[in-house]
Amino acid sequence: MRNNTPKLIVFICLMLAVHATQAQSGLQDFLKGAMKSLGLEQGLAEGEIVDGLKEALEIGTSKAVTLVSKKNGYLNNPKIKIALPEKVQKAESFLRSIGFGSKVDKFELSMNRAAERAAPRAKSIFWGAIKKMTFSDARQILEGQDDAATQYFQAKTSSQLQDEFKPIVNRAMSEVGVTQAYKSVDRKIRALPFTESLSFDLDQYVTDKALDGLFLMLAEEEKKIRQDPAARVTDLLKKVFAKQ
Repeated sequence: MRNNTPKLIVFICLMLAVHATQAQSGLQDFLKGAMKSLGLEQGLAEGEIVDGLKEALEIGTSKAVTLVSKKNGYLNNPKIKIALPEKVQKAESFLRSIGFGSKVDKFELSMNRAAERAAPRAKSIFWGAIKKMTFSDARQILEGQDDAATQYFQAKTSSQLQDEFKPIVNRAMSEVGVTQAYKSVDRKIRALPFTESLSFDLDQYVTDKALDGLFLMLAEEEKKIRQDPAARVTDLLKKVFAKQ
């Protein structure tokens, strides 16, 4: 640790140089300025920074997962709603014109329901990444952009989330009728002239969109904690984020 003894000696001399009759408020301002100029001001301990960030991220990830996991969490949020795949969108108008609109709607609804079912699994994965966070990680997040923590999670958890989400999405889609609705729409599209089959990985499509929506909501929760003092619901959060 760097030796601060010379600085302390200078600081003491400065204190003794202050006129005894100086106003108390002026003295306090002087001392604060002197300490800052000498590099002696008290900062946050490493443990406080890490604990504060972990607390913030536990709160933020919990809120984000809760938002997308509730009924219509994806469907009723235009920012993260899982839209029809591009190939279906190209044929959507025609499908509706021939009375196939209800099948199209069921297909879209069931994809979003599957995402809702899979989303809760993300919480434990996020929290696992939080437990592994180092002081260096915490400092970079604290001093980073409004979505620095979200970027951290994307880098640390995306692969694991993909592995965990995809089979859950697959099972959920079977249970809520995505596969049946998908096959029904695909059969109709293949029967149309000048169209192609919906031959693509539907599980991957829904998984990718579900994770995109989750990370978007996580970024919004992170931004609230950084910018809105009212979102800092504990004393430690207030202390850590006030130092940004």
